[in-house]
Amino acid sequence: MDTVLRYRSRDVSAADVAFIGGLIAGDPGTSRRALSLRICAEWNWMQSNGAPCDGVCRQLLLVLHRTGHITLPASKRPNWSSRPQPARRNRKPVEIPSTPLEARLSEIGPVEIRQVRRTPEEAMVNSLIAEHHYLGYVQPVGEHLKYLVTARGQPVGCFYWSSAPLRLDLRDEYIGWSKAARQANLPLVAYQSRFLILPWVRVPHLASHLLGRMSRQLSADWERVYAHPIHFVQTFVDPSLYRGICYRAANWTYLGMTAGRGNNAPTQEQNRSLKQVYGYALVKNFRQRLCSVG
Repeated sequence: MDTVLRYRSRDVSAADVAFIGGLIAGDPGTSRRALSLRICAEWNWMQSNGAPCDGVCRQLLLVLHRTGHITLPASKRPNWSSRPQPARRNRKPVEIPSTPLEARLSEIGPVEIRQVRRTPEEAMVNSLIAEHHYLGYVQPVGEHLKYLVTARGQPVGCFYWSSAPLRLDLRDEYIGWSKAARQANLPLVAYQSRFLILPWVRVPHLASHLLGRMSRQLSADWERVYAHPIHFVQTFVDPSLYRGICYRAANWTYLGMTAGRGNNAPTQEQNRSLKQVYGYALVKNFRQRLCSVG
């Protein structure tokens, strides 16, 4: 196959590009979303829950457009193709109760963890992350869930969980993945991209308690939304800011330190800060499940 590019584990051939170009030429007035949905249907490019991979497909179309392989029809939504990512971080703050909470874990009463993606409370979680997490707000890509943690009737923390990075040597070696097994089973791994305890909350052991609660809740929530479970989770910790104590206390496994460069780094030189990598198995036979192919 004459591969033009590889995008999110999918090889895009010259024939694929010609097919897309034919769709555009045949209906030049079509919208980009309609084009994306048509391609998803023709390629049977669907999520596990049966929904088309519309967002990922539109990103692929934009890459092909910017690299000169196709010419997309004019966007019917102003600035859809050129909207800068930082603008997504500049969200209007949501008014959040911030009553100081300092107590023992046993004293704060019931702690509730709610999945809030696509609910009215999603904006609150986004605002909390934007205002109080050191990495700020970035919209997760691919499959993802968002959680709001409340106690005594007010927010105390939140989580983002999203699709796992395609490659991570420390994780892949720990699981024992072959390339084929990783490609087949990567959706069964989730990445904790944000975890926040609000700065006015001082409750010892709350963080490890929440990690333990999430390990029992996440897979079932994921299966309800995406029609497949999660068997393993991972995260990164910046050791210049945090020591990872809550992960160790919640029995996460320390997998090692990153090399300080991304998968697409042009050289072997470090180009970003080193991170600790932690992982946690949600099922006992996770290696058997994640290494199975076919």
